[in-house]
Amino acid sequence: MPRPVSRKAQSFTESVIRDMTRQAQQHGAVNLAQGFPDFAPPPAIVDAAAAALAAGVHQYAITWGAKRFRDAIAAKTARFPGLGVDPETEITVTCGATEAMIATMLALVDPGDEVIVFEPFYENYGPDAILSGAVPRYVPLHPPDWNFDRAQLAAAFNDRTRAIVLNTPNNPTGKVFTRDELSEIAALCQKWDVLAFTDEIYEHLTYDGTSHVAMATLPGMRERTVTINSLSKTYSVTGWRVGWAIAPPVLTSAIRKVHDFLTVGAPAPLQEAGAAALALPDRYYTELCDAYRARRDYLCGALNDAGLRCVPPLGAYYVMADIGHLGFDDDVACARFLVQEVGVAPVPASSFYSDPRRGARQVRFCFPKRGETLQAAAARLATLPERAAARRRS
Repeated sequence: MPRPVSRKAQSFTESVIRDMTRQAQQHGAVNLAQGFPDFAPPPAIVDAAAAALAAGVHQYAITWGAKRFRDAIAAKTARFPGLGVDPETEITVTCGATEAMIATMLALVDPGDEVIVFEPFYENYGPDAILSGAVPRYVPLHPPDWNFDRAQLAAAFNDRTRAIVLNTPNNPTGKVFTRDELSEIAALCQKWDVLAFTDEIYEHLTYDGTSHVAMATLPGMRERTVTINSLSKTYSVTGWRVGWAIAPPVLTSAIRKVHDFLTVGAPAPLQEAGAAALALPDRYYTELCDAYRARRDYLCGALNDAGLRCVPPLGAYYVMADIGHLGFDDDVACARFLVQEVGVAPVPASSFYSDPRRGARQVRFCFPKRGETLQAAAARLATLPERAAARRRS
């Protein structure tokens, strides 16, 4: 009998994040697991999508992105983070940031190359490296501030290192890498001739005076950085699946070829709407950040009141909570209890680590939700101390 599946497919599991959404639906829990808003995007964007459909934009756009959308990406990138890019030779529009990352890895990494990944990491990065035939090398981020040890990072680089994956602001930790930290990473990339694949999808979600620094803006990094972004988080359209990769022409050429054979192209009418989204005024981003800061503060207060110890994140829209003192065997058992008995769905943090034991004392919550959703979650979480105590007595 032939081998049923590939060795690659055997080496990782299905998405735990998406599975927790299914469990939330099954048990009627408030879904604070998967990172998508439960509120509408800006009306102007929805109107632009409807107008594109009404105007007959139903067929393929240019494989690497409709010109109007690529021009809008270039204009937006000139505003934030202040980087000039050529929309004809340096932008590839993809089916979300997820496809942008795997297309980048398949295009630029060879089997046997090593790819450095900070952990905890967004769960796609490990499988992306494996599917590319690469060997992931993990460098830990240490709670509660999620800093990295510079000696550990330096030791991860060697002659086999091809790339480093960087997500800032970070999912799942909310860490925002500082300019000094990025400069340290940049120096190592230049020393070892390594590429940087930077997922900057949360670039506009930073709090408490923290600001996002784009790796490609640092000296010596423009020519070796692939910057990945998407409409999903900033414009509350995670289901549209429209993202992009920005890279120097020689790298872009390879990414475009792989992208073409992965998906052909991103949805054409939604690219037209994306051009409208990227043209929103600066105040949109200020108001967005203010609204998310208020959500963060509310959820962190509710978590701490419920005995789920957490530190407010400086970026993105996730909170990692410590559960080691609650008496559960591990994070999976705690997440199952929260979904089934408390009625709030988190993500067990072990899914963000190469060794699940490293995440056994943590779960992740997200806060891109309406006020009433967070209030419902807080009311349910308030029952956790009593329910957990009853569980320990039983």
